[in-house]
Amino acid sequence: MAMLGDLGVDILSLNDFPNVPEVIEDGATFLENALKKAKAISEYTGEIVLADDSGLEVEYLNGEPGVYSSRYSGEGATDGSNIKKLLLSLGGVPHERRGAAFTCVLVLYFPDGEYKSFEGHLAGIIHDRPEGDGGFGYDPVFFLPDVGLTVAQIPQEVKNSISHRARAVLKFKEAWMRKIFAGNEL
Repeated sequence: MAMLGDLGVDILSLNDFPNVPEVIEDGATFLENALKKAKAISEYTGEIVLADDSGLEVEYLNGEPGVYSSRYSGEGATDGSNIKKLLLSLGGVPHERRGAAFTCVLVLYFPDGEYKSFEGHLAGIIHDRPEGDGGFGYDPVFFLPDVGLTVAQIPQEVKNSISHRARAVLKFKEAWMRKIFAGNEL
């Protein structure tokens, strides 16, 4: 929500709608999941909705864990169990073949059924062991070569400015500002 504070509109969260239905994320892509969430919440609230889906895609694993990132290690998955499975899957794979990206897809959904999507990526490599105690998810093993640290080792304000989500939000905000100031469509 902090990333959207300068849009000049009132922003509500799911907490403002206590009986909102749970949306099952069963899409095959980040876009399908984000769209499904945005559409369901918009239909329930009658409001314009911004929803996202995100995850980790590892080149060597043909894009896994992808949309299954939060449940990669199965039922009851935790950040630790997901990282453990990922590192086991990459056992013996050299660093140069461990390319990965965090991906975020935002969907802005209108009550009339129209929507726009915005995608952001953060490229890196999967480190051979967790380092750092910041962030969540795969941050301790997601190494940023240009920075020389994992995402879990960088300050939160830096992460918030370079992350896949920040990049998707920036694209959304640029489109929003074009619409507001130039009268162009999102």
